Amino acid sequence: MNYWLLKSEPDAFSITDLAQRPGRTEHWDGVRNYQARNYLRDSMRRGDLAFFYHSSCAAPGIAGIVEIVREGYPDFTAFDPFDTHYDPASTPDKPRWYMVDVRLRRAFKHVISLQELKSCPPLEDMKLLARGNRLSVMPLTPAEWSAILDLE
Repeated sequence: MNYWLLKSEPDAFSITDLAQRPGRTEHWDGVRNYQARNYLRDSMRRGDLAFFYHSSCAAPGIAGIVEIVREGYPDFTAFDPFDTHYDPASTPDKPRWYMVDVRLRRAFKHVISLQELKSCPPLEDMKLLARGNRLSVMPLTPAEWSAILDLE
């Protein structure tokens, strides 16, 4: 099993939004970074777990845990000219962007704040905390996963 961190701006899609979807399941679309796309397309597997991270908000942090329930497939929002994630260079025959489906495992009672993550010594090498890292999808080591769960 692999561990991941998935970022979403809560104004666009929050853990509460996911909880309200049928089956508490939704596709994770709109990723427009090649490295993040590669993780979605090539590395995420059904059964992997990910932290749901609220970003670009007043109180960024980890809001809960999701499970990958469908492996990478073409992001159909890239084909829709009326969607904010439209990319005319991505076609059904030659998709450029991919997504996965996630299911909410559980929301945390309180968000584990970015500040809490930064003050946890076992997380000092975590990609999220690296200067200039803006990836919305990133892998976590098993040790990082455990250290974060210990903060809950």
